[in-house]
Amino acid sequence: MKTEYKNNVLTAFIDGEIDHDSAVRIRARVDGAAQTLRPRLLCLDFSGVSFMDSSGVGLVMGRYRQMQLLGGSLRVVNIPDRLYRIFELSGLGELGVLR
Repeated sequence: MKTEYKNNVLTAFIDGEIDHDSAVRIRARVDGAAQTLRPRLLCLDFSGVSFMDSSGVGLVMGRYRQMQLLGGSLRVVNIPDRLYRIFELSGLGELGVLR
């Protein structure tokens, strides 16, 4: 996973598969960067994600709560079509974080 911080926006470019083990690693890295940088916006870029189970939904929900506590917001961008339905069914679409 690569991260980029620019204009008070932290972007995490996630790639590969998101399962329980990888979600733990991604969470640790994103949370650490967000705590240090305190971005106004956290973008999770899913363009490189090939597979995701419910751990991916949990990852997004947790980052949503974290950004609320930090006074910022979250956007999930570049979601592959095959994964978008999972996000919609989980209720994340209603939070307004999907782009």
